[in-house]
Amino acid sequence: MPAFWRALGLPGLVDVHVHFMPPRLMSRVWEYFDSAGPLVGHDWPIRYKDPEEDRIGYLRGLGVRAFTSLAYPHKAGMAESLNEWTAGFAARVPECVPTATFFPEPEAAGYVRRAIDHGTRLFKVHLQVGGFDPRVPELDPVWGLLAEAGVPALVHAGSGPVANGFTGPGPFGEVLARHPRLTAIVAHMGAPEFAGFFALADRYERVHLDTTMAFTDFAGGLGEFPPGLLPRLRDLGLAGRILLGTDFPNIPYEYAHQLESLARLDLGEEWLRAVCWHAPVELLGLTPPLS
Repeated sequence: MPAFWRALGLPGLVDVHVHFMPPRLMSRVWEYFDSAGPLVGHDWPIRYKDPEEDRIGYLRGLGVRAFTSLAYPHKAGMAESLNEWTAGFAARVPECVPTATFFPEPEAAGYVRRAIDHGTRLFKVHLQVGGFDPRVPELDPVWGLLAEAGVPALVHAGSGPVANGFTGPGPFGEVLARHPRLTAIVAHMGAPEFAGFFALADRYERVHLDTTMAFTDFAGGLGEFPPGLLPRLRDLGLAGRILLGTDFPNIPYEYAHQLESLARLDLGEEWLRAVCWHAPVELLGLTPPLS
């Protein structure tokens, strides 16, 4: 891994899609993946079920200079306590980008405003696990707050690995139509509706996509990236709108495989430098050099 980023002339990597959660919640997530639960639908053996400090040390050893702690609620009443935990985690782990989340509930606008005021740089939204409609009235002021503040929302809006009624480019596309200045990162390249989410990126200049699990040898219900979109992928990457994401630790292969998968696309070293460093540094407002 260090050889990969050093060969590109980079000081390391920035990973926008990493999960750290309260230990009990993380254990439950791992149990759900182990059982191939209904929202997973596939065999999905977690590669890095290690203690928290070991996972932090592993990322440091790879040269991941900044990463997120994406947590997300599956029901009302969870988000605010998750935000307290992720804020505490970021305070004690210098490499962690302050991250928060929300759920459609009357209190959402208030705790999102507080999180922004306290320095949150990224919000995680999981439409598949949360099972909610992003267009509901309770969330309209939240999307407006994020658009006004320029704080990105990293949204699992694609239907992979298992669809529900609120995934796909349609529902989140309506949110963007209401809030065209919203800064968004579409997780997993929008898999498997790649073309639909690329169309949203064409329409809205603040829509980005992350590479999480895309292009790897593990399908996992996420679908195969259409070769016809590769020229657009290259253009968006060079424009700073494709970001490195991995889903660490919840992946069934070694971390390095995500980087290998990007390199074998053969889109050029400039593209890799943008995706793995320059684009996430700029979008998240990080200040290099990052230790």
